[in-house]
Amino acid sequence: MSKPPKYVPKHRHAPEPSALTKVPRKVLRSTVVTSGLAAAATGLAVSAGVLAAPGDVASVAEDLGSTVSGAASDAPTVDGSVGDSADDAVDREPTVSRAFDRRDAPDPAKKAALSVDDGPAVTRTVSLADGDPRDIAQALMPQFGFGSDQFGCLDSLWTRESNWDPAAHNPSSGAHGIPQSLPGSKMATAGPDWETNPVTQITWGLGYIQDRYGSPCSAWAHSESVGWY
Repeated sequence: MSKPPKYVPKHRHAPEPSALTKVPRKVLRSTVVTSGLAAAATGLAVSAGVLAAPGDVASVAEDLGSTVSGAASDAPTVDGSVGDSADDAVDREPTVSRAFDRRDAPDPAKKAALSVDDGPAVTRTVSLADGDPRDIAQALMPQFGFGSDQFGCLDSLWTRESNWDPAAHNPSSGAHGIPQSLPGSKMATAGPDWETNPVTQITWGLGYIQDRYGSPCSAWAHSESVGWY
């Protein structure tokens, strides 16, 4: 004898929602609040999936604002205490800004004394004539086209003539000064202080060597040959 066919109902019982389709009420509540905030910002209110009229936006935003502000005032802080309310914030002492400098204005006299631009300039004049005659000669040689390689010859020449003494004077011939100008008054063309100023004497002597011999080494070679230049 065969078995009767298995009964199959025409309408099965609706399946239980799976874990993926179940939405916790707390998450749904947060979603509704977030959606309400977004709708209030854009000017539309969403209620049960239907766009509300613009006139309802103000009331929805007001309700959401009161809810958010109330939650914020009661929210605990980092140390576990409840945050201050708006009234408590008003009672706080105002924060002193660093923008307001309470120091006294600077003394104008001190400011002027310390200022580099307005203060009196301190100057010191150093005369070239106070230096070593050899240093003076090396400083003046480039003006006559003489290089530093010519100084050795010049040093030998004028060491023999006067030992670089501005007051050196030959009473028999009348030669005078570092270059032993003959007569000494010729050096007046370089300056009126030719008798004592080494700068004037060296300037004249370098000009004389340039015109007569072309270079100190040529003048030294002539002096070595005949004993004078």
